[in-house]
Amino acid sequence: MIPKDPVILLSYINTQLRDNYKDLESLADGLDISSDELSSIVSKLEGIGYKYSEEKNSFL
Repeated sequence: MIPKDPVILLSYINTQLRDNYKDLESLADGLDISSDELSSIVSKLEGIGYKYSEEKNSFL
């Protein structure tokens, strides 16, 4: 289950990216997240001031 709280979501997504997935697309595939859900996650995290860094493979 994907956390709803943006701060917990940030921690969860960054941990998943660090430990299990090489990029956002593989995370979405691995967690069975649709492209709409992924866009919603990215928007939520951007809403609290974090942007995805492809170079670091995390939200900074």
